[in-house]
Amino acid sequence: MTSAPVNLDKLPSLDELFRWFNSGKHLNRQAEPALWVELDNNLEAYKALFSALGYELRLDERGFAWFHTEEASGTTSKTTRQLALLFMMIFDTQADAGKALLRFDEWRLDTAFLHQLMEQHQSLLEAEGLDQEGLKSLLDAAVRFGFAQYENGHWRLLPAVCRYLDHFEALADHHHEQARADTLYEEDTVPETNNAQDEDET
Repeated sequence: MTSAPVNLDKLPSLDELFRWFNSGKHLNRQAEPALWVELDNNLEAYKALFSALGYELRLDERGFAWFHTEEASGTTSKTTRQLALLFMMIFDTQADAGKALLRFDEWRLDTAFLHQLMEQHQSLLEAEGLDQEGLKSLLDAAVRFGFAQYENGHWRLLPAVCRYLDHFEALADHHHEQARADTLYEEDTVPETNNAQDEDET
């Protein structure tokens, strides 16, 4: 069974969207509403066309889309790892301040916040060789990949950062489950140890 041909005349933003996604950047409904409407209204056509070209377009209902790939270049992998570290520190700092994590789009990430981040995670940042200018460069990279937006002298996280937040939450859930399993294991083995000691004494 062959799929119906795609009418390119009905995809006016094809070139712009392809260049956008192919550069590794996420499209966010919040930051690019017009382009998002164009993608959303013709989603199946864009998916089919990009798939024929060897790309997997994914769209998350929380308001972001991207070209998904399992492989990454050495440079991208390093940037991805450093961005994961940056976002982890941001969420950790805001959680300690009592901020609701799912309202990250309301946070103002300015120079004062970066100074606070440096103080709270000094040893980790020193191990990574990152100073405040390095953090600013990482946030600029986050802008290039569609995870953040720079406006009026500060950065703001965009919905695409949920990809990292989902991963952090999955790791936390795994840690809690592992800790619970270890606790149950210890509770099960303590009586056996005590019984063994009682038998030795008799």
